[in-house]
Amino acid sequence: MKFLYVAPRYHTNQTDIMKGLIEHGHEVCFISHYAALIEDYSYVTPIVLGYSPLYRLIDALYVKVIRRKDPEAIVFKIQHGFPPILRLRKIISDFAPDVVILRERSAYSMAAYLICRKKGYPCILYNQNPLWSGPKKTDPAHRIVDRLSPKLRMTPVMGTQKPGTSIKENDYFVPFVMEPRRGPEERNYFADDTVHILCIGKYELRKHHLLLLQAVEELSEAGKLHLTLIGEATNHFQKEYCAQVRNYVSEHHMEGVVTVKTNVPRSKMEAEYLAADLYVIPSTREMASVSQLEAMSYALPVICSDTNGTACYVEDGITGFQFQDCSLQDLKDKLEKMLSDRSRMKAMGAAGYRALKEKYNFEIYYETIQRMSEKISEK
Repeated sequence: MKFLYVAPRYHTNQTDIMKGLIEHGHEVCFISHYAALIEDYSYVTPIVLGYSPLYRLIDALYVKVIRRKDPEAIVFKIQHGFPPILRLRKIISDFAPDVVILRERSAYSMAAYLICRKKGYPCILYNQNPLWSGPKKTDPAHRIVDRLSPKLRMTPVMGTQKPGTSIKENDYFVPFVMEPRRGPEERNYFADDTVHILCIGKYELRKHHLLLLQAVEELSEAGKLHLTLIGEATNHFQKEYCAQVRNYVSEHHMEGVVTVKTNVPRSKMEAEYLAADLYVIPSTREMASVSQLEAMSYALPVICSDTNGTACYVEDGITGFQFQDCSLQDLKDKLEKMLSDRSRMKAMGAAGYRALKEKYNFEIYYETIQRMSEKISEK
């Protein structure tokens, strides 16, 4: 089969999916709006199609003039950027896909959907809105967007069953995919009799590096621990925030307890995971993160916020802990609880590794995509 993906960027959470498709003998074409600094092209090299010349002018005006002081302005293009239509149509027509997976209900995806619908190529919408969701919005704007988007949707976010939520007929849970890397028997823990904590995330305010630093500072005197922060710092907003993080470490004399790293290449990340004993993702407003699965693939226990869209991948008290979002005290309590029993830490890491192999493998992803494709064909 031929699989076509259209998404803002070729994210690392796609790597093992691409590997699985290629190894199963399928052909993959991945069209991205832009390329990030750190991406893994081991299996698929995306076509970075970019935006139309007209939109590039709009984006420059929006980012550099209208919202020049807003660090969130750079994401405006993800929803509103539109592609060079003729080039997009040619790539899609030449590839002639059997299945098309479009990321988000965006202007870019809508353009791709209209091209595919005219050609008769079956499309699936992929976004990170929860599977358990409230009633559909029926105002004119949302009705137009729905008409211009695929009818079947997949999401890696389960959400919470509560009053007013339901699973819609055409919605499917398709988890992130991660291959096991190193089992608990294949790695060592607690080098130098120290608990090594790893945190990975772009240097942005919502990633809550400072919250984690505060918690570690208060706990560092209770036992031997070391925190390594790794993240992307490429634009000036990220560099400014990274400077704040480094200043905090310096001003609070934490140089012996904390290491701050930026823009670490993908090829060197395995060494970072193998050097760690615990993975912490303290961010808020996290729609869905894949890094906790990557940590589980190295048999690490995980602590994450309870509002993280993929917090369901961390079974509280079994593979790690969930802490109350934005709560320094609860994060500190969960860290303290984890650090107090190293044997339980290793057991949680082993449990996470088993869960990864059972629940977050390529076969589950592939089987669900096949079912969705068959359902489209029946209509």
